[in-house]
Amino acid sequence: MTQRYSTLSACLTLLLPTVAYAGVDLASLDKDMVGPRTQILVLGSIHLSEHEAFDPKALDPLLDRLAAFKPGYITIEAISGEQCDLAKRHAAVYGEDYCASTEMAKAATGLEVPTAIVHVNTTLAAWPAAPTAAQRRQLAALFLAAGERASAYVQWLQLPVAERRAGDGLDDSLVELLKQLGTRKNESYQVAAVLAARLGQQRVYAIDDHTGDNHQIADRKAFGTALQQAWSTYGPALDAMTGREAAFIATNDVLGLYRSVNDPAALQVLAESNVRPTLAAVSPQQYPQIWVQGWEIRNLRMVANILEVVRDHPGSRVLSIVGASHKPWFDGWLGQVSGVDIVVAQDVLKE
Repeated sequence: MTQRYSTLSACLTLLLPTVAYAGVDLASLDKDMVGPRTQILVLGSIHLSEHEAFDPKALDPLLDRLAAFKPGYITIEAISGEQCDLAKRHAAVYGEDYCASTEMAKAATGLEVPTAIVHVNTTLAAWPAAPTAAQRRQLAALFLAAGERASAYVQWLQLPVAERRAGDGLDDSLVELLKQLGTRKNESYQVAAVLAARLGQQRVYAIDDHTGDNHQIADRKAFGTALQQAWSTYGPALDAMTGREAAFIATNDVLGLYRSVNDPAALQVLAESNVRPTLAAVSPQQYPQIWVQGWEIRNLRMVANILEVVRDHPGSRVLSIVGASHKPWFDGWLGQVSGVDIVVAQDVLKE
């Protein structure tokens, strides 16, 4: 009997690798789904803060096409107030300068970030169809106290110009901050927040996440040097793409720029330049390989954060604005999620 079970066990052991690695077609599990599917458009973006020369008005053709997509939710590559509060409470892990300070908003409203988040959610749950200027000022102040600057700017933009003033939780310092946000060349403000206000939405959703790529490495200088050395071996394709982007910026052809950035060939270059040379790099401490693991964890958690935004709203239309280097991972992983369809960015941006 013992010999019989030993033989059976040995046979099962031989079979285990086949069973463990057998392909499962997850993509077909939703073929009989009832109800509307969620549509997600991932817009790969340059970081506008790196290009001070362009005219913000050149964004209008891009905004027109994104508005025509009619997203019900807009997500941005920014860290949420909730995660910033977590980092602040664990400064030994994340450092002291993880996020922008909310101290001015705390002084104006008397609210710590967790309490402000509760107030934001309560306010939005009872938000009227036609809010008053006072209600918008109050919600803007709450968003600032909650560490959600882009959403505060969404409220600010929907105020009549004459009502963009202190009051209802906004003091002079917060008013000045909101005015400054409007001058920053940043896609979270100039694209996402402007679009959300244009569509009559009340907020945008910060979905960035650094809890998985906050590497605990003692020699951070050596870590950075190893990464730069790895990336420098990629070749001329990335330099050529950067040159094309600069040409679009120089002529204020922002729509052409976004078409170029979201072209599959350009995205392939970005994906390869990030990962291939790092995985192939020789490092005694395996620093480049460690970075890749953190990069992919970050992307996984960002994708999960997008899905959390619309988890309770199947059939939504979502615009996710993110650095173009993330887009291949976003499209690949979101496209595997049941009930989700990826919208082709090139189709939205075409003439």
